Amino acid sequence: MCYLSYRINLVKMARYKEFNQEEVLEKAMKTFWRYGYEGTSIQNLVDNMGISRGSLYDTFGDKRSLFQKAIAHYDRTVIRQLILPLEAEAASKNAIFDCFDSLINRAVSDRDRKGCFLTNTVVELCPHDSETASQIAQNIKRVEKAFHKALIKAKDRGEIKADLDLEALASFLTSSLQGLRVISKIHCDRQMLADIVKVTLSVLD
Repeated sequence: MCYLSYRINLVKMARYKEFNQEEVLEKAMKTFWRYGYEGTSIQNLVDNMGISRGSLYDTFGDKRSLFQKAIAHYDRTVIRQLILPLEAEAASKNAIFDCFDSLINRAVSDRDRKGCFLTNTVVELCPHDSETASQIAQNIKRVEKAFHKALIKAKDRGEIKADLDLEALASFLTSSLQGLRVISKIHCDRQMLADIVKVTLSVLD
């Protein structure tokens, strides 16, 4: 390695040490989540992430690359937190109820009414962006699998009817969850959302 290349690499390493990548990626995610992909400029990202343009490009690549990393970060954090109780060893019917209750609490406390980052992206980009559509489909499939896992345990414990189609039910719960996030962007009344959830989960009775 020549001396010049060595010096350049040292400068880049110094830049990386100036900030925590996960923390600034969290800020990027929230920016995209609030304004959407098209509504977010590089300057928006620089201002909200608190890093320079050079550091942004050196660390995360271009805007599209950063957006994809933000979606992955959302999956590792927000989605993981949502489905972790569904994937727990003791998860069953109550975990499903708690999941929807948690979603209501999240929606009511969201003053910006951002809704779901994944659902927002589906509406904005997926009809004409197959790569993003594939990434989002995998994220949503994780939620569906988590519901299915909890339903299997609920069935084994006799908490739901034995003749229910669990795969179809898991798909229904996933689509209902996403629909609830859309409705909460328009009407964020706790009681109304609770009534919707009550009817939705009546399929488990």
